[in-house]
Amino acid sequence: MTVRKPVAWTVAVVLFAEAAGVAALNWFLGVVVDRQNMSLAGLDPDAMSVSSKVGGVVFGLYFALCGLVALLVALRDRPPAGPGRILLVSAAVVHGLLGAVTWGLAGPRVFLFMVVVLALIVLLLTASDAGGEPAAGRPADRGGDDGSPVSPPSAPTTP
Repeated sequence: MTVRKPVAWTVAVVLFAEAAGVAALNWFLGVVVDRQNMSLAGLDPDAMSVSSKVGGVVFGLYFALCGLVALLVALRDRPPAGPGRILLVSAAVVHGLLGAVTWGLAGPRVFLFMVVVLALIVLLLTASDAGGEPAAGRPADRGGDDGSPVSPPSAPTTP
């Protein structure tokens, strides 16, 4: 088993849980705004409620899609590539930005959670096989188990 596999499973579980949590929190905030008939600077309370719910669903789906990419990485035991890699990089950027904002707004615990998720995503993106197949584009080392070349170097000749 490679390093990538347990990290990918962990990232998938965390992102699926985060997707559910973000969607539920935004939906709850939309319900609160709707029931309290709150308004912010004259904005329509119905528009605020609907936009909070839609935003929660959109971000929940985004994190669920990122979790799906991490799940596929775990199942295939191959590094993310193409659109999946781009999606995970964007999720890392989002967690970095949210971490910077949450320190002041929500406190150190939420900041720590964001930093841990950011670190897990970056670890998933950079994890490589230890002693596994060579990276793409690099020739395989065809030497012996001790690092020696296949054939010994030729003896130096004296003139």
